[in-house]
Amino acid sequence: MKKGNDFLKLKRLDWYIIKKFLGTYLFMIVLIISIAVVFDINEKIDKFMTNNASLQGIIFDYYLNFIPYYTNLFSPLFVFLAVIFFTSKMANNSEIIAILSNGIGFKRLMKPYMASALVIAIFTFVFGSYLIPPANATRIEFEQNYVDQRKKKTGDRDIQFKVGPGTIVYFGNFDMPSNTGYNFSIDHFDSLQLVSRLTAQSIKYDSAYQWTIRNYQIRDFDGLTETITHGTSIDTTLHIVPNDFIIAATDQQMMTSPQLRQYVRSQKERGLGNIQAFQIEYHNRIASVFSAFILTIIGAAISARKVKGGMGLNIGIGLALSMAYILFMTISSTFAVKGGMSPFIAAWVPNIIFIGIAAYLYKRAPN
Repeated sequence: MKKGNDFLKLKRLDWYIIKKFLGTYLFMIVLIISIAVVFDINEKIDKFMTNNASLQGIIFDYYLNFIPYYTNLFSPLFVFLAVIFFTSKMANNSEIIAILSNGIGFKRLMKPYMASALVIAIFTFVFGSYLIPPANATRIEFEQNYVDQRKKKTGDRDIQFKVGPGTIVYFGNFDMPSNTGYNFSIDHFDSLQLVSRLTAQSIKYDSAYQWTIRNYQIRDFDGLTETITHGTSIDTTLHIVPNDFIIAATDQQMMTSPQLRQYVRSQKERGLGNIQAFQIEYHNRIASVFSAFILTIIGAAISARKVKGGMGLNIGIGLALSMAYILFMTISSTFAVKGGMSPFIAAWVPNIIFIGIAAYLYKRAPN
């Protein structure tokens, strides 16, 4: 019990490293995100002016939400670069050598590193899962209105899914601006036996699951007997809304983690297969928490040893590993979206690979 309390108690050296870690982490965020904002303004300024975006909207609706989103998205890499930067500086100043020569092993040295990574991981998870998604809705809406209107959800074709036990609906195509579907049908089954089929020229969504079907035909089957009914308009209740089946590439960014979990569950029950991006987003938010610890270990193990190339060599290695991490994330996500890989595996592939690298470097770290 005493050993556990000693481990949890932070000493002056621990606070010294924690301050350096978190201070450098914030410095990296300010530096890199500032550069990203400048490049983004340079790229989009013409579109802002062409589409008459207000200065207030640019600042408060777009960039005030742009900064936290990308900060959180690349937080593990900021952690990695921060660890390499300040640890290399400590190693160059012979501080690491002095610490290790006083009987403090590398395992003990990692205590303040892990404490700092824990603080960052908690903030990353809370912000990424609960606070940033609502802010993304404002940012994405601004982008759709003033940057690239092609990102707006406009419609889809050949939509088929389950809306209830034994009930299948089909839209030949659906137009979002008018909330109208065309070549609509709804089939009712009883023990795999088709008992009723409605086909209609169009169906329009009103509100609160209320739909209006126009120019319809209903065929009811009772054994070998068939009854056909025609009509021009009928109101009905379907427990679906257009957003359930018309999905934009950015929809998952606007959902909190509980909303993502519920959405994936409901879409699976309806038989829709376009949920890979939502599953990847959900698992990525969890995987990014652990990546902070993995990349911290790698960064510290690389930078703790004083080398002839100095800080520049360590930073170069860090940048190369950062690019490799992003590459693995991109490749695995692409495989998952195309259906060739489980979204869970896709989200964790970079971490799994880098856990092996972390274990190898940890064993070779100076003591």
